[in-house]
Amino acid sequence: MKRPLFIAQQSARPSGLVGRVIAGIMAHETADLNERALRLLRPSPFDHVLEIGFGHGRTIERLASVVENGRVCGIDVSESMLAMAVRRNRRAIAEGRVELRTADCASIPFDAASFNAALSVHTLYFWSDPIACLTEIRRVLRPGGRLVLGFLGSDSARRNSFPTQVYTFHEETAVSAMLTAAEFRSIEVSRVGDASLILSMPAEVRTQA
Repeated sequence: MKRPLFIAQQSARPSGLVGRVIAGIMAHETADLNERALRLLRPSPFDHVLEIGFGHGRTIERLASVVENGRVCGIDVSESMLAMAVRRNRRAIAEGRVELRTADCASIPFDAASFNAALSVHTLYFWSDPIACLTEIRRVLRPGGRLVLGFLGSDSARRNSFPTQVYTFHEETAVSAMLTAAEFRSIEVSRVGDASLILSMPAEVRTQA
């Protein structure tokens, strides 16, 4: 059964009470892939990590428990999710170890080379220009940094449950091509059930001769 359009819209940009309820459901539905993404990212205590689309903030909380001497930042398009994630991570925010902002991945409000790790799970479907978003992510990553993307591919049977007015599903090969176009390299693809995880690194910055 296809999800109602308003539910899909809330999944893309949660707001109000309905958005908070859906965020709680999403936290349960996405927990396994988020955990697998964290394992693949391998954050260290001294990392500077960015999560794109932090939603309910539970992955931010998990990151903050590992990155004790670095910094964890996140962006999300939803003011409601910002409020929810801030409440969940208020202690780490007060300690200056976590910073959360409302922003779109096409315009990330952090300086170039601010992070050595980034991840985004179940957000690719909502990016109107994935290459522009990936290029922005590369901009804020340091040389040798790493990015993990988690998503359902266009070959997943579950894609039929989501309205195409809101969700856009991509093949693994198409996402790899997007990463290459955004100047990522060392692209490694793995499967978690019918979902995909991709680990990649920014290409070395080219200098003028």
